[in-house]
Amino acid sequence: MKTELGTHSTVEARRSHTPVLRKAVAGVVLILVAALAVKLVVGFVMAIFWTIVVVAAVLAVLWALKTLIW
Repeated sequence: MKTELGTHSTVEARRSHTPVLRKAVAGVVLILVAALAVKLVVGFVMAIFWTIVVVAAVLAVLWALKTLIW
């Protein structure tokens, strides 16, 4: 029984240590997710910006037509 307990604790000790490769993969995954999140936020901000630009351009054209025609 003593050897079984010793073996069991050795297996648990090995599982508690995270290998370097596993940490590296986790770091790469975090970097990729962060890059994707930044890209989504930038895309959202750009979509809002261009929507405002288009609305301003339409309003400018309407104002110019009103000024020239009416």
